[in-house]
Amino acid sequence: MFRTLYPEIEPYETGMLDVGDGHTIYYERCGTPGAKPAVFLHGGPGGGISPTHRRLFDPALYDVMLFDQRGCGKSTPHAELEANTTWHLVADIERLRELAGVEQWLVFGGSWGSTLALAYSQKHPERTSELVLRGIYMCTKPELDWFYQFGVSEMFPEKYERFIAPIPEAERGDLLTAYHRRLTTGPIEERIEAARIWSLFEGEVITLLPDPATSAQHDDGHYALAFARIEAHYFVNACWLEPDQLLRDAERLRAIPGTIVHGRYDMPCPARYAWELHKAWPEADFHLIEGAGHAFSEPGILDQLIRATDRYAGKHEE
Repeated sequence: MFRTLYPEIEPYETGMLDVGDGHTIYYERCGTPGAKPAVFLHGGPGGGISPTHRRLFDPALYDVMLFDQRGCGKSTPHAELEANTTWHLVADIERLRELAGVEQWLVFGGSWGSTLALAYSQKHPERTSELVLRGIYMCTKPELDWFYQFGVSEMFPEKYERFIAPIPEAERGDLLTAYHRRLTTGPIEERIEAARIWSLFEGEVITLLPDPATSAQHDDGHYALAFARIEAHYFVNACWLEPDQLLRDAERLRAIPGTIVHGRYDMPCPARYAWELHKAWPEADFHLIEGAGHAFSEPGILDQLIRATDRYAGKHEE
């Protein structure tokens, strides 16, 4: 029987943390104060947290920190790109750990959250008690080309045509740069429209089967503006990572208990990179889920994620 989400839960604490550089990030804490500490890293970059994310952890066994990364969700200023890099976010995670008053915590990240979780855990392995990763993304040029230039275009030709339609033929050889320009210059109305097209393209290909609720969220102008601007900002800058850095430094994870969960038919994040991480970090549990796409809501993916968080809290499988 597939494991599924825990019941809906409200935070026991919320707040805004001034992290400097003009940024203030929203955070919330859920579960049982003083229980096993964990931090949840959302996707995007620029996606923000949702109430559903709270339900990936047994509230009786966990004390979970969730937060909106710089520029998105309830964090301010909205869609801000200045002082917004991978390494600013890694520093923010440490500030939140200190705020929580814990020496170590389980780090949980999916999609871009897996990228950030790897970057954080490789920089601070002594702070990471366990690592749960879903939808592995290394932010390499081949991955970016697969999604934005040629790859997903062959799986979803009708959706890709809508994605490239606003871009003149002469600029389609580098769609990231073309969209980045449109998301960062010009009238705000034009930026929002470009953001909606960018965001909707991603929202429509992350599940194995169409999911109207996911598509609707990505079509919302306020959400899309932060999502698209921050993604494009990160991706044109290769997420401020050295080539193959996260795979190269996987040896720093060898002593950390870990779980890798990836959908066989994940469109944004090809399974090859999860497999490469598995080979570089063989101590981690590895689950390649058949009949699953990218989203954590895919039944087989969700099942393994819940089993992992239960197991790391010492809960025996039923």
